[in-house]
Order: sequence, then structure tokens, then C-alpha cells
Amino acid sequence: MKIAVDAMGGDDAPGPIVEGAVLAAREYGIGILLVGDSAVIRKDLDRYDLSGLDVSIVHAAQKVEMGEAPSVVIRRKRDSSIWVATERVKQGDAAAVISAGNSGATMATAFFILGPLQGVERPAIATILPTLTGSAILLDVGANVDCKPLHLFQFATMGHEYAEWVLQKSHPKIGLLNIGEEETKGNEVTKEAYKILKASPLNFIGNIEGRDVYSGAADVIVCDGFIGNVALKVSEGLADALGKLLKREIAATLGGRLGYFFLRSAFQRFRRRVDYAEYGGAPLLGVNGISIICHGRSSAKAIKNAIRVARTQAEGRVNERIQKDIEESMVLYNKVHEEYLQSLKRD
Repeated sequence: MKIAVDAMGGDDAPGPIVEGAVLAAREYGIGILLVGDSAVIRKDLDRYDLSGLDVSIVHAAQKVEMGEAPSVVIRRKRDSSIWVATERVKQGDAAAVISAGNSGATMATAFFILGPLQGVERPAIATILPTLTGSAILLDVGANVDCKPLHLFQFATMGHEYAEWVLQKSHPKIGLLNIGEEETKGNEVTKEAYKILKASPLNFIGNIEGRDVYSGAADVIVCDGFIGNVALKVSEGLADALGKLLKREIAATLGGRLGYFFLRSAFQRFRRRVDYAEYGGAPLLGVNGISIICHGRSSAKAIKNAIRVARTQAEGRVNERIQKDIEESMVLYNKVHEEYLQSLKRD
């Protein structure tokens, strides 16, 4: 198995990207295609001992900048590192593409080159969150601002397969992110989505509120991309603020500094639990291939773990399972949707 890595994508590329790819090749025994400016990549790659490693360079003359519109890639940058890397997946030369570059460009390229899985209305970006009981998957976190009930149902289906085969959660619990736990809460989209999910064979536990996201109540948390992206950015900001406040309070007194000395290992374990680098990247679920979107500030460890996640997704044949589930679920969706429309007419 080979993984195509956009070596030019990321705030500090290609340094940490190349390092993470080499670490993954060494630790997981996986083939790596580093895509980008070959001369620039070679300078970084020459710093490592590649004996016995399957690491090669695929030249791409262009680079997508962080501020560029996704449409620019499709129109004028078809020799960019993200475009060429994604094409390698389409051609079957790589099992997945990894990029810490422009996330909009990564999504647009995946949509254009790989296309959606048959029957999938809207692909979704999923992210892994730490919880009190382990981890949970939240989707969508930015690919779709406005959603229909069908989209939320399909997000739940895709999240179910990812949680089961990548996160190793048997019969994962599905929660619908809403403003209240009652079935009658929310807008018309979430109310209908609730009915569809309740009638489905998924392990649907009902609505969950924002305060329950990190409790471990649900293994898969479903919402539209607008809510999901806000929730994700608030969470990132809160984690950053709490970390800075904690450091400030510890440094403020002698007792705090002494306490940290004895609790240092506990703080280090906590930091690993909430560190995005431990989870690698966010899979774009619903496209006909594997695409992992990484944070622009991704470290070598984050890239290495993103490659691990991509390998696990490929080995678990998650896309095939999603395709099968989507096809089988459409009969159920059409039935429940019609019943819901009839109930609105009666009311």
C-alpha cells in the first residue's frame, strides 16, 4: 500500500510533512509518495536514512497557497501538489491522499477528481474529539453549511462505519446534535432527521446537547457543517485558552510551581489526550477514495498519525461499507420521508 502526501501543503511545509512521512514509512512499513517540488523535497529528504524504506518523490510544479480560492486549483493549478497527489489515488497508484494545505482546495480537488460515492448526496468532513470515555467522531465540520434530513442521515451512516472500523467501536452510539434532548426540539431539518434515524437500524440514542459532546454519551455526533465548524473552532479556542490560563496560574505562585513538579506526568498525559496531533487529520467521508485533511500547523507526529489513519481506513474497506449502507438505506429514507410529509399535512 502507498499513501500520496501533499508535501507542499502546510504552514511550515515541506519540513514536518517530509519528516512525518519518513516516520510513518519506518514505523508502519508503508509506501510513501511525496508530491511537490522535487528539488525542495529532496533537500529535506536527504537528511534522513531511507535504507529499506519505500519513499519516493512525484514532481508537481505548482503549489496552492493557503489564501487561494478552491476554484483556482480546478481552473489554473492542475499541476499543483494536491491535484497531482489526488490524481494518484484516482489512478490507483495510492490508497489515500494526505494534505495539511488549503482545506478548501483539498475538498474541491477530491470532489472534482474522485467524485462522491454512488448514492452519497454530500461528502462530510469528520473530526475526532477526545471524550471522558475515549473518543468520538463529529461530522460534518465544514463541508456543508446547509443540510437536508437526508444529508444528516447519511452523515450518521458514514460516521457509523468509520467509528466501527477505524475507531474500533462495536455498535457505535449515534447522537444528533441539537438544542434539546426532546424529539420535538430543533428545526424542521433536525426533527425529520430524528425520525429517520430513530427508524433506522443504527444505534441512535436521540438528541444530544452541546454539553454532552465531550461526555462520551455518543460515539458519532451528527450535525450540519455550519454548527459543526463553530463547535470545533470554539472547542479549539477553549482548549488553547485553558492551557494558557493554567500555565499562568501555575507560574504565579511558588506553591503552583511545586505542585506542577509533582503533577507533571499527569499534565503530560492530559496534553496528549487533547492534542490534535494524536488524531492525525480529518477524513473527508463520502468521496470515492480516501482523503485526509490535516491542520495547517501539523507537526511531523500529526502527519505520521494521519498516514496511520488513512491506512486503517483503507484496510477496513470503510468506503465499500459506506457504499453498501447508503444503497440499502435509501428505501428506508424514502418511506420515513413520505410519512413525515403526510404528518405535516395532517397537522
